[in-house]
Amino acid sequence: MQVLNRPPSGWPALVLNADFRPLSYYPLSLWPWQETIKAVFLDRVDVVSTYDKRIHSPSFEMALPSVVSLKHYVAQDRPPAFTRFNLFLRDAFTCQYCGSMEELTFDHVTPRSRGGRTTWENIVTACARCNLTKGGRTPREAAMHPHRAPRRPSMYELQEHGRRFPPNHLHESWLDYLYWDIELEA
Repeated sequence: MQVLNRPPSGWPALVLNADFRPLSYYPLSLWPWQETIKAVFLDRVDVVSTYDKRIHSPSFEMALPSVVSLKHYVAQDRPPAFTRFNLFLRDAFTCQYCGSMEELTFDHVTPRSRGGRTTWENIVTACARCNLTKGGRTPREAAMHPHRAPRRPSMYELQEHGRRFPPNHLHESWLDYLYWDIELEA
């Protein structure tokens, strides 16, 4: 991870919920500067931090926001959608059989040919090699058991997992609002 003291390209703003936590960690909740300015004018957000860059119109001037917070809290307790990305995030982008992070796909723990369903409780992340090796067999028959039993994650769990995968760059004005494991200055 690289901490920038100059703004990332496009001048994005980190978007915080009303409780000053990011709306999402993975992908990090960022808005393009144009959307951020629109939200400021519509009084939907409070500006928390700004870049040194200013924008101008014939009758107006303001510093570009680098961090904004929503004025109204957005509940994060809804169940997460069952998507390939959320499945990989739940399983930390690792094969649940061998731990590889290469050529990821997903595997039905109980094969569909045996009545297995495509649900949070029956799907795990698997590398292509393990998926082929296991084939249409049960974990017992293949002697391949997932490291963690598949289950539906909460939005909170997915947020926590997302914190382990920071983007390649972060602006220094965002650091007080993110909980990355960074070295603090003495």
